[in-house]
Amino acid sequence: MPSKSQPSPPAEEPTNIVALPPAAEVREQNEFSQPQSFLNRELSWLEFNRRVFEEAQDPSQPLLERVKFLTIVSSNLDEFFEIRVAGIKQQIASRTSDVGPDGLAASDTFNAIQRTVHEMVAAQYALWRDELTPALAKHGIRVHDVAQLNAKRAAWARRYFQEEVFPMLTPLAVDASHPFPQLLNKSHNLLVRARAEKEGEPLHAIVQVPRVLPRLISMPRGKAEDETWDYIYLAALIKNFIADLFPGLILDGVHAFRVTRNSDLYIDDEEADNLLRSIEQQLRRSSRGDAVRLEVEADCPSYFRELLLEFFHLTEPDLYPVDGPLTMTHFTPLVVNDAFANLKDRVFQPTSDPALPPHADIFEAMRKQDVLLHHPYESFDPIVELIEKAAQDPQVFAIKITLYRTSGDSPIVEALIDAANRGKQVTALVELRARFDEAANIQWARRLEEAGAHVVYGVVGLKTHCKMLLIVRRDSDRLRHYVHLGTGNYHPRTARIYTDFSLFTTNPKITEEVAIVFNTLTGLASYPGLEKLMVAPFDLKKRLIGLIERERDHAQAGNPGRIIAKLNSLVDQEIIEKLYEASCSGVKIDLIVRGICCLRPKVAGLSENIRVVSIVGRFLEHSRVYFFANDGQPDLYLASADWMPRNFLRRVELAFPIEDSALCDEIINDILPRFLNDHVKARELQSDGSYVRLRGEEGQPASQAQLHFRERSRKQARKLAESQKSSAGKLAPLTTAPRGRS
Repeated sequence: MPSKSQPSPPAEEPTNIVALPPAAEVREQNEFSQPQSFLNRELSWLEFNRRVFEEAQDPSQPLLERVKFLTIVSSNLDEFFEIRVAGIKQQIASRTSDVGPDGLAASDTFNAIQRTVHEMVAAQYALWRDELTPALAKHGIRVHDVAQLNAKRAAWARRYFQEEVFPMLTPLAVDASHPFPQLLNKSHNLLVRARAEKEGEPLHAIVQVPRVLPRLISMPRGKAEDETWDYIYLAALIKNFIADLFPGLILDGVHAFRVTRNSDLYIDDEEADNLLRSIEQQLRRSSRGDAVRLEVEADCPSYFRELLLEFFHLTEPDLYPVDGPLTMTHFTPLVVNDAFANLKDRVFQPTSDPALPPHADIFEAMRKQDVLLHHPYESFDPIVELIEKAAQDPQVFAIKITLYRTSGDSPIVEALIDAANRGKQVTALVELRARFDEAANIQWARRLEEAGAHVVYGVVGLKTHCKMLLIVRRDSDRLRHYVHLGTGNYHPRTARIYTDFSLFTTNPKITEEVAIVFNTLTGLASYPGLEKLMVAPFDLKKRLIGLIERERDHAQAGNPGRIIAKLNSLVDQEIIEKLYEASCSGVKIDLIVRGICCLRPKVAGLSENIRVVSIVGRFLEHSRVYFFANDGQPDLYLASADWMPRNFLRRVELAFPIEDSALCDEIINDILPRFLNDHVKARELQSDGSYVRLRGEEGQPASQAQLHFRERSRKQARKLAESQKSSAGKLAPLTTAPRGRS
C-alpha cells in the first residue's frame, strides 16, 4: 500500500543519473529493453552501501551503533572489491566488449565506481575523524596517537611492543635478490625506506602486521570507576618502534598500507575430479589473487605510493589514501564490548512462538498445524530443537538437510553428527562454495563424513542455496515427513540479526515434493516438475514470469492487478521487463528491495505503477516474499531466491507456498504493509537511481517496521511469561494464543 509520506529532497549529485527520454519515446522503442530503462548493477550496490553509511551518519542512533554501521560500510566495500571490482578489472583486461542491460561497458562502470567510492571513503573517514572520535572521547573511549602518549603510557606501550609484538615481526628486504613478498589479501603491512648511511642508496623492506594480534589494543585501566577506555592501533605501535628491527640503519620513512585482492574462487566442475580438494587449493590461492585496491595512509608521500602501485601492478584510480586506520573493521571490539551497553541499542531477546512454546512436543505441534516463525523477532531455537530431538528420537529414521552457511560452533551440525552416530540415515547437501564460508563448510563436511553421514557436495555447475530440512519419522498411524523450509541459513548466530521466515509443516503434498527435490539433487533422476514448489534452475523463473503475466492479464481485463515482492536484489533483465509490461497494463507493483535494484521506477510510460523501497535498519533484511493478488485468490510464496540471473540459472533455489489462511493473512495484511509504510528506515528509489528517505506526515506517529516487530515480540514474551507463571501457580491453564494476534 503506497505511503502518503513526504519524500525529502534528492541528494545533490546522485551517482546513477541517466537522462531519460520522453515517455512516448520509451513506449515506441518498446520491448522494455532499452539501456536507459535499467540502472547499473554495481552503482546500485554502491547506493545500498551509501544507505548503510547514512545509518552511521544518523545522530539519532546510539553512538556505538553508528560505529557499527561504519564498520559494515568498510566490510561491504572489502567484499565489493574482492569480487565485483575484481571481475570488472578482469573484463577490462580481457578486452571483452560485453555491456550490461544499462549499456555501460566494463571500463565505464569501473570509472564510475572509482569516483563514487573515493567520495564515499573520504566522507566515511571525515565522519570518524570529525564527529565520532570526539563523541567517543566524551564518553571516555579514546584512540591515542602512540607518539603523543604520556610517559607512563609510553613506557607501557614500549613494554607491550617488546614482549608481545616484537617477537612476531619479520622484516623482509626488497632488493635485487629479494623480490617483493607475496602479501596476503587484506593484510596490513609497513613499507620501510632506510639507508646504511646518510647519503647512501635507499633500501626497502616490508614488515607485516601480525594477524594473530588484536588490531585495536586496549591499554591498562585504573581502578577508579570514572577511568577512560584507552586504545592504540597495532600498526601505529609497530610503526613507532620499528627502528628496533633495523639497528644500524637510518630510517627514511615508514608508511602503512593494505592490499585487497581478487578472492573469487574459480572451480571448473567438469575438470575437478575432487571438488573438496579443488576448493581447498583455490582457497589457498585466493588469498594471493591479483591486487585490485591499495589503501595507504593519507600522509604517505608520492614516492612510496608510486613504488607500491608498481609492486602491485595497479594504477592511480586503484589507490585510496585514508586519514585514519586502514580499515574501519578495527573498531569491532568497541561495538561488541558489553561495558558500553549504554552506547548501544537496547538488548533484544527473541520470543517463543505461541504455537511452539518451550519444551513443547514439536512433532505434535507440527502435526496439528503449520507454524511460521519470523526471525529474529521469534526465536531460531525451535529449528535447532527439531533437529536435536530428531537425532535422539528412536522413531526418526532419516534426516536430510541442505547446509549453505552455518556457525563455527553449529549445534545443528553437532545434532546431525549425533544422529549419524546413533545409526540414523543422515544426508547433508553441503555447499562448499558458499562465499567466504568455504573453509568452515569443508571442516563440517569432513566431520559429518567421519560420523557416517552421507555428504553430497552440491550439484555440478550449481550452488545449493535453498534451505530445507526433511525428517522421516514413524508415527503411531504411519510414516510421516516433517519439513522445515526457510528463507535464511541454518545459522543460529545470523538468525539473531537477519530477518527471515521459517515454515514448519507436515502438509503431505509439500513434504512429498520436498522429498522429490532432495532425490533430484542427490540421485540421477531428472526434475519431474512440481505443483506446489518452484525450484531453480528448473522452473522458478518460468513460473514467476507466468505469475507476473497473470497479473498483467487481470489488469488488461479490467480487474485489479497487484504484485508485492520483498527481495535482497533485483537484477534479472527479463523479470524487470515483465514488471515493466505489467506496470504499463495497470498492475500496481510494490517492491521492497534491500540492496541492488536495476529496475528504474516512476518513469512515465514505463514504470509509473512501480514503487521501490529499501529498508536498512538494525537487522539485515534477508527474507524473500512473493505476493500475487490473482483477482482475490492470492498466491503467496516465501523463497531462498532473489530475482537475479545467478539465482535462476546457477543456483538450486526453492520458493514454497504459504497456504494456511491465518499465516497468509498475517503476511499479506500485517507484515508486508508494515514494510511498505515504514517512514523511518525506508528510502524510496527515484527514477535517476538515487534514494530519498521517507518521512511521515507531520504530527503523525512515525511508523518503523522493525521497531514494531521488536515491540510486538517483547509484548508476546511478557504475555507468555505471565501465562507460564500463572500456570505454574495453578491459577490458570496455559493456552495457545492464535497465531499472529499477540
